[in-house]
Amino acid sequence: MTVTLADVAARAQVSPATVSRVLNGNYPVAASTRERVLKAVDELDYVLNGPASALAAATSDLVGILVNDIADPFFGIMASAIQSEIGGPGGRAGGERLAVVCNTNGSPERELTYLTLLQRQRAAAVVLTGGAVEDTAHGEAVSAKLRRLVDAGTRVVLCGRPPAPGTDAVALTFDNRGGGRELTDHLLSLGHRRLGYIAGPEERTTTRHRLEGHRAALAAAGVADDPRWSLHGRYDRRSGYEATVELLRRDPTLTAIVAANDSVALGACAALRESGRRIPDDVSVVGFDDLPFSVDTVPSLTTVRLPLAEAGARAGRIAMGREEGPPGGIAMVRGELMVRGSSGVPRVG
Repeated sequence: MTVTLADVAARAQVSPATVSRVLNGNYPVAASTRERVLKAVDELDYVLNGPASALAAATSDLVGILVNDIADPFFGIMASAIQSEIGGPGGRAGGERLAVVCNTNGSPERELTYLTLLQRQRAAAVVLTGGAVEDTAHGEAVSAKLRRLVDAGTRVVLCGRPPAPGTDAVALTFDNRGGGRELTDHLLSLGHRRLGYIAGPEERTTTRHRLEGHRAALAAAGVADDPRWSLHGRYDRRSGYEATVELLRRDPTLTAIVAANDSVALGACAALRESGRRIPDDVSVVGFDDLPFSVDTVPSLTTVRLPLAEAGARAGRIAMGREEGPPGGIAMVRGELMVRGSSGVPRVG
């Protein structure tokens, strides 16, 4: 049975006029109301009828780039590289496409909303960046939306994100487990045995994979994983600072801090200096990602370099159809250990 505008209005508990305003974007609507309408549109799989549907059948010049936090250099670098590949041969209007960066602020609900909006706009391509939320219901909802996008002719690429089962989305996924293990192996090879670990948000795949790599290295070396030595937090400097203060309170004898990313490592370094500890003489610190500031810290930061710009550019080319996707639609993008001044042999005694 054909779903009508009235059906959407009834499901969202608003008037048909409000549904029309949300879909056309030609009148201000409260954010909560807009979310409710878009949810109803998605649940009912509502599509435009009559001449409007024929007009909407073709993809537009719009490309959506979803990021968790545009203020985080990790996402900014990838988004910039993706956008740099959006114009050029094959594009309309002189080879240009309109790139829209959708900042979810880490909200699963906003991620779904943006995907719905991009589907309504018949986006030519959608690129999702960064780790996925580990929630079964959310994962199934995202996969369903990606399938609808692909079925409508939209190219979907996941950049730095695990594959989406049951979809034809291309995935360029970072080897976070391998990088996490390599970092901890490096510290273990220097003689460290009391390692604090500052993880990212528990619900993110990136967090779990990096932590699994760390724990695999400890297990292979026969080093105990003391529960006092790990904490979860945000992927930012403040989280690194606060977590380091707490880790030192729990165990002042720690000789190394493994940080979830380079921004977290900056906060860890600040907390260590404030406590009177020298880096790496008293405590070594390592990060992850190799963001631009990492080489300029004092001392420079040991980290795993992820090829963010290269991966973003490749995702952009695949999204624009100017490069074939990898065999099977999935490629593992590996990092490189960058040993610098923030890691050294542990103190004696």
